[in-house]
Amino acid sequence: MTLPPQVTDRAFARLAEINESADAPQALRVAVDGGGCSGFQYEIRLDVAPEADDLVLEKDGQRVFVDSISLPFLSNAVIDFSEELIGARFVINNPNATSSCGCGTSFSM
Repeated sequence: MTLPPQVTDRAFARLAEINESADAPQALRVAVDGGGCSGFQYEIRLDVAPEADDLVLEKDGQRVFVDSISLPFLSNAVIDFSEELIGARFVINNPNATSSCGCGTSFSM
């Protein structure tokens, strides 16, 4: 069964922290592009408004946008926020990826 990606409470909380100091509310945009060392790569950035074909995931006023082209690649995935000794970042736990590179932003299917 194909399900849309889920966003963890931790990811929404980090987005809320980012928006506390922003001039205007921003959303997290998650997309999949061709490229990277494994065939596909994630693009994660801040955005202000959804596109017409975006899936909008929302909680407590925070929003995450996923475009319709990327959606099949992110089926059943989990969008999270991770803080480790090497840094803090939004991460994707994608059950569709058959392999990924060490950076965590490139994967193959």
